[in-house]
Amino acid sequence: MNICVFLSAADLDERYTAPAREFATRLGKGGHTLVWGGSDSGLMKVVADGVEEAGGRLVGVSVDFLAAKARPGADEMVFAKDLAERKALLLAKSDAVVIMVGGTGTLDEATEILELKKHGKHTKPVVLLNAAGFYDGLKTQFRRMEEEGFLPVPLSDLVFFAEDGTEALAYLESWVRS
Repeated sequence: MNICVFLSAADLDERYTAPAREFATRLGKGGHTLVWGGSDSGLMKVVADGVEEAGGRLVGVSVDFLAAKARPGADEMVFAKDLAERKALLLAKSDAVVIMVGGTGTLDEATEILELKKHGKHTKPVVLLNAAGFYDGLKTQFRRMEEEGFLPVPLSDLVFFAEDGTEALAYLESWVRS
């Protein structure tokens, strides 16, 4: 399975890198392909290293203005002209999406992917990996949106909230089998 992962390129502490590393190792050992933003820094590097060390493939989709930060030696590296094209390519090259911790760029990617799914533009499973409770507030906000009628589809049809990498991959693998 080609699994797109949206995540930070920042250097983060162990409460975020440990779950990311564990997820990456499971992804690679499972024979899956990481489809990611192509960066060789921060949490993106941690995940790419873990997948590669565990035998998985790396498919990067970077943007022209970040070409200097692209990971050398990825199995495939594509450069988009801008962030909008990058998001479209990441989604097109993947069978599933996992959203890890990140900043405004990750939040932008997550909300666009969920909005496209809400409108039926894709049916790929989306998992929000809630490492160290990072997305507890967002989870609460999504539930409020659902309860107050802002979501035209059930929240469970849009996104699955996983507390760790094992739960995230188990959900994706069960989704593929169904």
